[in-house]
Amino acid sequence: MSLARRAARRLLAQVHGAPRPASKKLSCCWEMARPSSNMADFREVFAKAKHIAIITGAGVSAESGVPTFRGAGGFWRKWQAQELATPGAFARNPSRVWEFYHYRREVMLSKHPNAAHIAIAECEKRLRKQGRSVVVITQNIDELHRKAGTKHLLEIHGSLFKTRCTNCGNVTANYKSPICPALAGKGAPNPETEDATIPVEELPQCEEDGCHGLLRPHVVWFGEALDPDVLTEVEKELELCDLCLVVGTSSVVYPAAMFAPQVSSRGVPVAEFNMEATPATDRFRFHFQGPCGTTLPPALARHESEIIA
Repeated sequence: MSLARRAARRLLAQVHGAPRPASKKLSCCWEMARPSSNMADFREVFAKAKHIAIITGAGVSAESGVPTFRGAGGFWRKWQAQELATPGAFARNPSRVWEFYHYRREVMLSKHPNAAHIAIAECEKRLRKQGRSVVVITQNIDELHRKAGTKHLLEIHGSLFKTRCTNCGNVTANYKSPICPALAGKGAPNPETEDATIPVEELPQCEEDGCHGLLRPHVVWFGEALDPDVLTEVEKELELCDLCLVVGTSSVVYPAAMFAPQVSSRGVPVAEFNMEATPATDRFRFHFQGPCGTTLPPALARHESEIIA
């Protein structure tokens, strides 16, 4: 069974609450020695890699000051993300959901890539000149990888700066600030702030000829499946890679949590860069603990064996 199909099956199981089937084969493959934190050893593997896949999560953007709306204190007004980022929430109150996403868009317009984003982008640019490739597979919707200069980017959860029409389905990039006049000055996160209750006809509208349908953020909400075309691209890249990095991800959000363990199960070196150990740490060859902006740049710097063009 392909990686994408396995991942999709596990995602559906998670969404619908069904138990995940045990896999003796994967359990066997994951019984590995404790991961190494020897940077010199990692650098030797890095120097030989021809196709590097880098999977990133919220931790890579934390040092840029990006709010996650997860865990204790992770509220916008009195709601957590999982109460707003759902099709049902949008159907019931599109004004409130758009206020939430308008706030997030405006915050992100003031944020900048950190040392980890820049190290990844510079590594991709440098290795491309050597006939080697780097692909970034990100769970983040903040576009900081794009801002840093990453070109080969797969955004599996979508983007804050894309919209999709609920009527015609058209997807388009949208960097307007505010995204529509009615949202100007709205979206304050304070718990005492009251909903703006903006009429649907004043919320973001599709600009395709004759459509005028209500727009929604082009992001994957809780309870929604990932784009199968994007999953297919991810599968192709992970089957091709000879080195995989997992950067700033908790390894608990499916299907992305399955990507690196599947790569590791076929013997490909996987290196985890994170503030703490995760449920998948023991399945990987390397683990480097600490802020990604500190641990990642030396890991991806030019190796002495690289030919300077």
